[in-house]
Amino acid sequence: MAAALTGGLVACTGGGSASPPPVHASTAAPLAGTVRRVAPAGGGVTLLAALDATAGEFARPGGPRSGWVPGSWHGARSVLPIISSKPGWARVRLAQRPNGSTAWIRDSSFQRRITPYRIVVNLATTHLALYDDGRKVFSTPAGVGTASDPTPAGQYFVAFFEAPPASAYGAFVIVTSAHSDAISDWQGSGDAVIAIHGPLGSGQLIGTKGARLSHGCVRLPEAALLRLRLVPAGTPIEIIR
Repeated sequence: MAAALTGGLVACTGGGSASPPPVHASTAAPLAGTVRRVAPAGGGVTLLAALDATAGEFARPGGPRSGWVPGSWHGARSVLPIISSKPGWARVRLAQRPNGSTAWIRDSSFQRRITPYRIVVNLATTHLALYDDGRKVFSTPAGVGTASDPTPAGQYFVAFFEAPPASAYGAFVIVTSAHSDAISDWQGSGDAVIAIHGPLGSGQLIGTKGARLSHGCVRLPEAALLRLRLVPAGTPIEIIR
């Protein structure tokens, strides 16, 4: 049975009833504007765009508007990694399908923030690592997707923090911008979003080497999950094979 996170969108395994009100990045973890660095991005620091409201989406700077980038996603403010920029414009990653979606938005539509953190999930070694300003600060075994429901490789980011629907998920759930490539409609929700959370009682199965045991979500031992508490919304997540 899947957990009812963010309206049942998160593709996870385990028991759970309807989730409590979401605990988003503004309360569960600090937004990147509160981190210690205020200098321009460099080294391992990533610039972020914290949207003030729904913003125009453009395929190229100065071109015609092609759509809209929502100012919030499932009730959480959109804080998006900036991957390139031109005067007056920023190209950002999006939280919506398809995986890898990007858009150009105007500088006037967001506030600039930064994060020194980066999360790397290695599917080959079944480990997750956290980097701070380019320096690895810890690595942990992880439970990742099975061969039939794999965790999708690619470039993503932390979308927001969610309150857990049950204690087995750990202290919180990190909802990411990744979507399952194998599951398009999890329990009739219309989507299948990848999350990072606790072991769901399978800590022994994760063991010291990691394991392939989920529908795509990344499961961590509780102690390792807690070390991600201060990672802000918008932090890049790289999932590699």
